[in-house]
Amino acid sequence: MHKILMAATLLLASTGAANCADAKGAKTMNDNTSAQADAKYNLPPGTYAVLDTEKGVIICRLFEKESPVTVANFIGLATGTKEWTHPRTHEKKKSRFYDGLSFMRVIPNFMIQGGDPLNNCTGGPGYEFEDEFSSGLTFSKPGLLAMANAGPNTNGSQFFITDNGSKPTYLNNKHTIFGEVVEGMDVVSAIARVPANGGIAVKPVRINKVDIMKIMPKKKAAK
Repeated sequence: MHKILMAATLLLASTGAANCADAKGAKTMNDNTSAQADAKYNLPPGTYAVLDTEKGVIICRLFEKESPVTVANFIGLATGTKEWTHPRTHEKKKSRFYDGLSFMRVIPNFMIQGGDPLNNCTGGPGYEFEDEFSSGLTFSKPGLLAMANAGPNTNGSQFFITDNGSKPTYLNNKHTIFGEVVEGMDVVSAIARVPANGGIAVKPVRINKVDIMKIMPKKKAAK
């Protein structure tokens, strides 16, 4: 049985940790750009995280209704609209958090884990926030995007994506699920299978950038 944990002793907590970031940094797709996105990805209306990695692109639909606080936190960090504190320098920042980080923990047929500025599974954004669990969201299939943590209500910035062949139902009600992969499961599997020692990638897979894309419903043509 695998566990998805961060070192609790090195997590930085602060008051007001559950403050929700807004989606000001999201790219709201107008009719023209929405049509282009639909043509390229064939995506229905919704909010998506586009993870551009050195192994390829992973696109995740975000569960805004089911996990609103977690999604808002992820969007805020990704777009640089939410303040965070670097765990090494303790410098407060308001910049794109995930750009240039990596997937440092990789376990085939289980998951890939990223979102740590220290790149050793112990770092975070300098705050914690509570779990969000929905009865309709369980680890019943691969390709789920969820928060890594060090125990109940210790979410920060680290996340994981379940690999092909993975249905870790023992993680239900322990890790907040806030999205699912809609494009790029082959990339997830490729990352999960890079050389590793004890689940830690010998060479972490770089996340070049994380963009947030919002596709709006198409307007009906006037009769």
